[in-house]
Amino acid sequence: MKGHVPVRLRRGEISFLVEKKALKISLLLLVVCVVIAIVSTGMGEMYISPIDVVKSVIGIGADDHAMVVQKLRLPRIVIAMLVGAALAAAGAIMQGIIRNPLASPDMMGVTGGASVAAVTFLTYFNGMISIRWLPVSAMLGAAVVSVILYMLAWKKGVTPIRLILVGIGMSSLMSAATTMMIVFSPRNDPGTAYLWLTGSVYASNWENVMTVLPWTVILIPLAFLLARHVNVGQLGDDVAASAGSAVEINRLVLLLISVALAGAAVSVAGAIGFIGLIAPHMARKWVGSSFDSLLPVSALLGGAIVMLADLAGRTFFLPLDVPVGVFTAAVGAPFFIYLLYTKRNSR
Repeated sequence: MKGHVPVRLRRGEISFLVEKKALKISLLLLVVCVVIAIVSTGMGEMYISPIDVVKSVIGIGADDHAMVVQKLRLPRIVIAMLVGAALAAAGAIMQGIIRNPLASPDMMGVTGGASVAAVTFLTYFNGMISIRWLPVSAMLGAAVVSVILYMLAWKKGVTPIRLILVGIGMSSLMSAATTMMIVFSPRNDPGTAYLWLTGSVYASNWENVMTVLPWTVILIPLAFLLARHVNVGQLGDDVAASAGSAVEINRLVLLLISVALAGAAVSVAGAIGFIGLIAPHMARKWVGSSFDSLLPVSALLGGAIVMLADLAGRTFFLPLDVPVGVFTAAVGAPFFIYLLYTKRNSR
């Protein structure tokens, strides 16, 4: 096909077509993300030029620059990129399997469930159990909420509007539960737990990076390999089944991937809102609804958005450090209202 590039892995055992337009946009976004990362790493109370940032990253910069770049700023930028990519990919997957453009992990209460589990872990089990189990607890919370959500929304099938309404209710309930746990926390310092209410990458370190990195680099490519099942599923369950797709199994696997990505992101950055809603919609405008094109573009867009939000939070209100979630909510909430308005007559 003229508009596609064939890609083969493992001596041809795995092959698929990549749309040329999506490939070009993905490469462009990758360059944009690198530029944002370099510029953002240099911004702050101590300005470091882009050249000095690059020197510090590769280990030939000044000692004072290396300390600021490698220990303080770069882990934060990497976390912002990974978290944004994970949330955006989770949103794209959820919108694809539910066939609902309003679906996203935060709108459906999935990130809220992950937040409740994460706050529970930090409040009652921190110090007793290794912090490396935090992503697992967040994923379990997200999974439990997903099951409850589907059960409550099911009535001879799941309609988009019913799923959204139940999801908004679940999200509010999870937010209230998180607040209650913080208020009644036995710990004297609830500041760490407050992270999960707004979403922030403040004080991120390389341990946080290693917590979320494996989930992101494994699950997003895995979802990409399942893209054809999402594309066939857009035609309806009956058509997908007649085409040989194991509809329920593929949907379950993709839902688990989405929940795991959202849980991993929440475990290190809290419930950053609206990334899973905004990024896939922007990507869809650029590359269409084909999932194999939509997923990588959404992930890169999500990473860029969170990095820009973090840059704004660190520099616009110095010496204050405004959480990333404040900026994403300021943009995402009006965007969600706009989507609700445009979809008001859909069934």
